[in-house]
Amino acid sequence: MTNEQAITDITSDFYAALNILFIGDAQPMKNVWSHADDISYMGPDGLYLIGWGKIEAMWNEVAAMKLGGRVLPKQLHTVIGGDLALITCVESGENVVDGEAEEVGIRSSTVFRNEGGAWKVIAHQTDLLRYM
Repeated sequence: MTNEQAITDITSDFYAALNILFIGDAQPMKNVWSHADDISYMGPDGLYLIGWGKIEAMWNEVAAMKLGGRVLPKQLHTVIGGDLALITCVESGENVVDGEAEEVGIRSSTVFRNEGGAWKVIAHQTDLLRYM
């Protein structure tokens, strides 16, 4: 498999995992992330986390929120080099908070690293969402 196809696949897996997270299951999201100590997260909740232990705990908390809805990448741009790849996009869709649909339209960047032949998320950063 080419790196281009591998990044297309892991990007698809990441957004599938995000949407499964919204119904309360964090495991697919945990599967797409590296479990290393040097990874980082700066998401729509304003958190800045370093290391798998903190990021895993955050994914468990987000899953428990059961935000519902669906978010997909739009205007996707990919850069691949060696063992690192970057995607930038606009995450577009909606979540459901207190029974009300909340629009999602935020800029996002995600960095992947090839770890022993498997591409994994090592950094994710987005704009803030007011309801997070």
